[in-house]
Amino acid sequence: MNLQIQPILAALKRHKAGTLLIAMQIALTLAIVCNATFIIRERLARVARPTGMVETNLLAIQNRFVGNESKSSEPLVKADLAALRQMPGVVDATAINSYPLRGGGWSMGVQLDPDAKKAITATTLYFADDHALATMGLKLVAGRNFRADEISWKDAQEVEAPAQIIVSKALADKVFPDGSALGKNIYIMGTPKPSTIIGIVERLQTPWNGTFADSFMEHSVLLPLQLTGSFGSYLIRTEPGRLEAMTKAVPALLVKTNRMRVLRDETGVRTFAQVREAAYKTDRGMALLMSVVCAVLLAITAAGIVGLTSFWVGQRRKQIGVRRALGATRNDILGYFLTENLLIGVAGVIVGTALAVGLNLWMVTHFEMHRLSMVYVAVGVVALLLIGQGAVLAPALRASRVPPVEATRSV
Repeated sequence: MNLQIQPILAALKRHKAGTLLIAMQIALTLAIVCNATFIIRERLARVARPTGMVETNLLAIQNRFVGNESKSSEPLVKADLAALRQMPGVVDATAINSYPLRGGGWSMGVQLDPDAKKAITATTLYFADDHALATMGLKLVAGRNFRADEISWKDAQEVEAPAQIIVSKALADKVFPDGSALGKNIYIMGTPKPSTIIGIVERLQTPWNGTFADSFMEHSVLLPLQLTGSFGSYLIRTEPGRLEAMTKAVPALLVKTNRMRVLRDETGVRTFAQVREAAYKTDRGMALLMSVVCAVLLAITAAGIVGLTSFWVGQRRKQIGVRRALGATRNDILGYFLTENLLIGVAGVIVGTALAVGLNLWMVTHFEMHRLSMVYVAVGVVALLLIGQGAVLAPALRASRVPPVEATRSV
């Protein structure tokens, strides 16, 4: 098929406004859609990140004792844990200061030299007991768990680095890249007292899910400590199929054990599925918003191409009729409009590629975004060109059906 590029370019020069409008619309759509798709992928990847725990059949409770502020909560917590562990339907339970995706916790730097001015990395500190690994479903890949006799109780103001700790594999690999972390000493609280790594768990996420924590997202330390303050959390692992029933039975048991406590309805008793949903609510909302924006932009661009091409077909009916009278086939007319739209689309995606990269660089500078992969740009270019060709197909088919007699109707 003779594409007749020169006549097409000449025709486009006579319709500069419409041509420029569609080309810029394609360019802006490409720039926005590529970056929006990249953001969607990042948000969905964030939502899907594993915590390292077995999240099914896991119940999280935030507890606060009242009327006991001047005394240690140690006997109260021990009584709660004893009652919970004996409860039918409960596999195990632990008291802990925080847990993955909770949104708040302790963070400290990790050092190999106590006199070093800069930490190797940041880490989160989980104050746990010998039941934490089983309750959370953490996989121990090296070393051992804490023993019951190693667990100590401290006030938050008196916490110090313990002699033994368990770390996540990500933290172990960061501090000891050669894989020799087990049995080694590290410094985690800015004190000259070292802590020996006695165990390594496969994965354990920090309590935070914001971008500020991305650099140490799985750098976690379990300490054989329990806080004696009035506020804390319980994690309870239930038997399969008993989780829903336990969300009502466990709070009732705790109140029965000691009424002097507060369990907030909103966040006090939640399954871990609810914890995850709340933690990533913003990310899912952003992904949904960006998806809607992409869909709307693509629809507007396709509608613009359809509208402009239909307008041009109406203006050129006599010209098309003349071409048909001179021997042009329907395929020739169809190819003409498809090629014309393709040229506009190519011009648009060239400008759009530059805009997409520039927009991403701006977001990298101002919002700590990651660099846009050119794969997204390439896919976006192909997708927009295909959408453009699909959008112009219906008006082009109508143009190809213009009869030769149309050339004489206005004479």
